[in-house]
Amino acid sequence: MEKKKGNTESDSEEQDPASRTYSLRDLPGIGDATLKKLKDAGILSVRTLAMYPLKKLTGEVGLGDKTAEKLVKTAQDVEKMSFKSADKIWEKRKALNRLTTGSQNLDDILGGGIEPGAVTELYGEYRTGKTQLAHQLCVNAHLPYEQGGLEGNALYIDTEGTFRPERIIQMASALDLDYNEILKKITIGRAYNSDHQILLVREAPRIIEEKEIKLMVVDSLIGHFRAEYIGRGTLASRQQTINSHIHDL
Repeated sequence: MEKKKGNTESDSEEQDPASRTYSLRDLPGIGDATLKKLKDAGILSVRTLAMYPLKKLTGEVGLGDKTAEKLVKTAQDVEKMSFKSADKIWEKRKALNRLTTGSQNLDDILGGGIEPGAVTELYGEYRTGKTQLAHQLCVNAHLPYEQGGLEGNALYIDTEGTFRPERIIQMASALDLDYNEILKKITIGRAYNSDHQILLVREAPRIIEEKEIKLMVVDSLIGHFRAEYIGRGTLASRQQTINSHIHDL
């Protein structure tokens, strides 16, 4: 009787759309060829597809206009990306696990720490500690939730050659953490120019899925663009490229 009851409950859960997690394969109209195109573009989840611009689906991914529009609409319906009441949004935001910077004062300024699911920009003069803070966040990401961590791994895109494992070892040791384990859980990508940087970010979803990444750092975001887009005549092109890059992030 207990086994039968268990099977009945399992069947009930499978039939309940609200409790089901959808993959790209579950969406109507996605065959092997389309699925490969989406994954090659770094679109690995229904939510990513739901937020993807139609122009990029037709231009960069290579889908037809009608196919792209239909897929995005279906993905948005699955993700319930329509209007919501403010109390539902508040309930969701109350449940956010923010990442501590290691400084209570800085956490307070940021409303409790680094917000997940968002892009946080750190800016300041040369040698004011931006890269050091980025290193510290990579270490803190591994901490338990109750200690201000995210219980996950980190992905670090280094555009200036400033990532230092020695610093990670010092910071991990200061928190009585096994620095060998911490180093194994930080994945580094060295970006050598702006095109390479853009490519690494577009490849990031695959790494994030494979290695349970909870924090992604780009240090620095703008360096290559400043060096490669010189003069006022390149300003419009640079801003458009950076805007697209930030959208990918």
